[in-house]
Amino acid sequence: MFGFKRGPGRLTPAQAHERTSTGDAVLLDVREKSEWQAGHAPSAVHLPLGSLLAGASLPKAARGRPVVAICRGGHRSRQAAKSLAARGVDVVDVSGGMNAWQRAGLPVVDGRGRPGTVA
Repeated sequence: MFGFKRGPGRLTPAQAHERTSTGDAVLLDVREKSEWQAGHAPSAVHLPLGSLLAGASLPKAARGRPVVAICRGGHRSRQAAKSLAARGVDVVDVSGGMNAWQRAGLPVVDGRGRPGTVA
């Protein structure tokens, strides 16, 4: 029986936090700037999905490294992961996005490093 690959893999927020907090991978937040400013994972780097889909380069910290894509609910990060995989990037995305990240009790900071919220 043949299996069909459905695209890049998915991680739970806890798995994503473990991979990115150890430096094994880079967390790439693909939400809009206002969402990023309201609250993001402390170790994340930012590149809005629209810019990514328009062909923007990955942030320097993410180049040549495994990437874990995240958004608010998981839809945009899934698109980002598929786009990055097509570019040859080793990428997965976070199931449930930042909403699930926050529900799991993982850290969220705002644009100034203070406690943030998921917008």
